[in-house]
Amino acid sequence: MLLLAAAFIVAFVLLLYMVSPLISPKPLKLPGAHVVVTGGSSGIGKCIAIECYKQGAFITLIARDENKLLQTKKEIEEYSVNDKQVVLCISVDVSKDYEQVENVLKQAQEKLGPVDMLVNCAGTSVTGKFEDIEVNSFERLMAVNYLGSVYPSRAVIATMKERRMGRIVFVSSQAGQLGLFGYTAYSPTKFALRGLAEALQMEAKPYNIYVTVAYPPDTDTPGFAEESKTKPLETKLISETSSVCQAEQVARVIVKDAIQGNFNSSVGSDGYMLSILTSGMSPVTSITEGLQQVVCMGIFRIVGLFYLGSFDSIVRRCMIQREKSESADKTE
Repeated sequence: MLLLAAAFIVAFVLLLYMVSPLISPKPLKLPGAHVVVTGGSSGIGKCIAIECYKQGAFITLIARDENKLLQTKKEIEEYSVNDKQVVLCISVDVSKDYEQVENVLKQAQEKLGPVDMLVNCAGTSVTGKFEDIEVNSFERLMAVNYLGSVYPSRAVIATMKERRMGRIVFVSSQAGQLGLFGYTAYSPTKFALRGLAEALQMEAKPYNIYVTVAYPPDTDTPGFAEESKTKPLETKLISETSSVCQAEQVARVIVKDAIQGNFNSSVGSDGYMLSILTSGMSPVTSITEGLQQVVCMGIFRIVGLFYLGSFDSIVRRCMIQREKSESADKTE
């Protein structure tokens, strides 16, 4: 009886693997495609632009610093695969004025054609204890990290629907899956991208447009280095439980998942576990993916509880040490 049940399960899984490609979206072909990357002058955004350019795409880079953009343009052009490829640079703040964002994207499409893939990578971070963070930082981060993705997406979605094709990528963070000490200003903005992506995917899917939410871990970028300067001790200790990834590695994974039309994009074993744990009502790209979530959810929840217990222990230990230090200072 057990052998029969095992044979049935194996046959069912094999059937899912066979049927899965039939319901998965058709991969986007990057050669000749127009890819727009916001926040593309450095870090993950720059590496995503390079990865797409290596595969034959035309690139529009959008960022605020014009000098950085021009320098990045030169770096990207070294990876050209044919003499027809173009790298267009546009200096604009994608979080301030929607009409301005819409206008520059119209100009980009007039020069390089309709946008086939938009990668929303513009973002910033502020770390610190909740009561120590300036109130205006909450507003600024929501503008940059959330509205800075809403505006470009809003500017290209109509054309994508008309063409019945497209990819939109939102670069969130593992801090957009799990709220951590020190990220009370940052995490909510990255969580918001998940809600936007789920709602937009439901609207866009009938038009053959697929949304990807990327959840990169700590990544070796200029932004991460700057963020690390102000991290509370608790945040630093929690961060030490996972390794820092290279931006090139993260970019390759994001581009691959976006091309395939995968909703979730994660890096490494911790990223995979978090994607399963936080899948909730998010869409799946294949039956196989859904099956993995069903099978692994309970096991990963147990592992996740151990992680949370460890993080709580770190925070509690730091609090006790800080109180002892303050008490000692007062008695001197």
